[in-house]
Amino acid sequence: MKKFSAIVIAAGRGKRMRSGTTKALHPVAGRPLLWYMVALARRVADARVVVVIGHQADRVRQFLDQSKSDFEPFDVALQPEQLGTGHAVRQAQAALMPNGKAASKHCLIVNADTPLLRRATVQRLLTRHEKEKAVLTLLSAELPEPRGYGRVVRGDKGQVVKVVEEADATRAERAIHEVNAGTYVVDTSFLFKALARVRAKNVQGEYYLTDIVGLAAAEGRKVAGLKTSDSRECLGVNTREHLAGVEEAMRERIRARWLNVGVTMLDPRTTFIDDTVTIGRDTVLHPGVTLEGHTNIGPGCVIRSASRVTNSVVGKAVTIQDSSVVDQAVIEDHATVGPFAHIRPGAVLRKQAKVGNFVEVKNTELGAGSKANHLTYLGDTTVGKRVNIGAGTITCNYDGYKKDRTTIEDEAFIGSDTQLIAPVKVGKGAVVGSGSTITEDVPADALALSRSPQVTKEEWATRRRVDTSKKSSSAQKSSRGKKKGAKG
Repeated sequence: MKKFSAIVIAAGRGKRMRSGTTKALHPVAGRPLLWYMVALARRVADARVVVVIGHQADRVRQFLDQSKSDFEPFDVALQPEQLGTGHAVRQAQAALMPNGKAASKHCLIVNADTPLLRRATVQRLLTRHEKEKAVLTLLSAELPEPRGYGRVVRGDKGQVVKVVEEADATRAERAIHEVNAGTYVVDTSFLFKALARVRAKNVQGEYYLTDIVGLAAAEGRKVAGLKTSDSRECLGVNTREHLAGVEEAMRERIRARWLNVGVTMLDPRTTFIDDTVTIGRDTVLHPGVTLEGHTNIGPGCVIRSASRVTNSVVGKAVTIQDSSVVDQAVIEDHATVGPFAHIRPGAVLRKQAKVGNFVEVKNTELGAGSKANHLTYLGDTTVGKRVNIGAGTITCNYDGYKKDRTTIEDEAFIGSDTQLIAPVKVGKGAVVGSGSTITEDVPADALALSRSPQVTKEEWATRRRVDTSKKSSSAQKSSRGKKKGAKG
């Protein structure tokens, strides 16, 4: 028989969240609450993991299916009516008691809304359970303000006697500061036998999982407890305020993790890094940087203030200047971006490419060593190597009905204030003169111009100033004459 199976309770609605999204799917540091707990259960359990779903079951199941590579193998059990935590756990009986026999000796039970719970703490809980030869072992914490949590009631000798929910607690019980974390290890056979005896005789009219603590104690069975030294691990998310607190604590952990492996943060408190991000050593993050989604930052990069990188791959020694946005893009080694650049989905900046001030790049490949330094839009474009794109250049990719591509081959030179009307191709080494509108392909090494001839009129400005001065003087005299006539 295997040692440990696990149950993750993710069926509740979370009414106090005041949300159209079920509580288990609310994100913390880039991952849903549920992800952390299923991943934790899968890491510590050597037997089956069962996720109990209920409210918005279809959405939760869809998330689990999308993330199954992170969790496999696992089972899903449905709680059709949300009748309490005890009722939720009972829905896992078919998976964990096949043919009436326990699939594992012990069962870990966690809630989906405690993402700060550490693997090391759970391992200590499992060890304590086996060492004490207990039928049930619970995790607890001391909180200075225990409001909203179930209280752990102990006997004269310090043994755990019961857990009482706050709504059902007496005044004396509410004064207890040791709270239930909602994490348990229970002998599997005892678990489901005890749950069959639980009744909904409480203020909430629900089947409480915590009632099995009292049942075990009443039978004289050993109930053990492990009090965590870090009370934040036990923080559950019941409100938006709780969510904000958990988010802050999780991001603090993530920052500490990267600082410890060689990433520099000039102001860690203003640096936001999702749990899904990876960062290479010797990268420097300036104040106000946000790294989101499945982003991979290489070693030796510099990302300056107020920049955001989302679901992107950034190579080594890349510089992202201030106030730039990079989304679903690839930036190769030694490239430079910004300041105030927008690198949109589908963009690929090859090695040593440079995108400068107020440049927007979308679904475009900018070749190695190529530059678009100022005030440019490159959309649906393929740019070769060592191309210089002048300020104010636009690749006009949309005609109002469909989008077409522009191709600029190696070592071409695009003059400032040029419009390239797709579909169009500029050949290798070609030069496009400033202020041109290019509607036809430009052959390799050719010069393309499309602008009106310059007209220069000598002394025109001098004559204009003289004429303007005369008109102004005449107008002033006329105005003074009118005023004298009116006075007389």
